[in-house]
Amino acid sequence: MRSVLYLATALCVMGLAFWAYRENYRTQSAINEMAQVQRQIAGLREELSDLRAEWAYLNRPERLKELVDLNFDRLLLVPLNSGQFVDIGHVAYPEPEPEPEPDDAPTEEPQP
Repeated sequence: MRSVLYLATALCVMGLAFWAYRENYRTQSAINEMAQVQRQIAGLREELSDLRAEWAYLNRPERLKELVDLNFDRLLLVPLNSGQFVDIGHVAYPEPEPEPEPDDAPTEEPQP
């Protein structure tokens, strides 16, 4: 009976060792994958920062003014001024539809 107990204990220890071995490698794999994703995120953030800087460079007001001047014949863009805006009172809104008036007379029920 003792030998069966020793054998069961040894098998249990071997099974737990095998499980721990697999979990260790699975954890190491997950850590490596997470590090790779972190590196990708850092690269994408750096790329986004570069794109934002490039966008700010391309949207300089003096550059845009030069482009408008070069393409005035095609685009016909002019600077905004206060005369191009109107007061809210000058905007024509559609008239609301009148509400139907309720009938004061009771409705007659049909005779059978």
